[in-house]
Amino acid sequence: MVKRLQELSFEVPYAGGKHPQMRRGDITVIIPNLHEGDISVGLLSRLLRQAGVSREEWLGE
Repeated sequence: MVKRLQELSFEVPYAGGKHPQMRRGDITVIIPNLHEGDISVGLLSRLLRQAGVSREEWLGE
């Protein structure tokens, strides 16, 4: 997720409270704690909505 957000022009993660954050312009996205395994579709949807990233943009369509 972090790698793809970087490809979409989000700045590298930086510490911000309990969770790392990424920024693109005036949008800040809080990244869930890094963990092994995939994140759920629901969590990914919420994060992308918060980031203002469309499904098409995320998938590179």
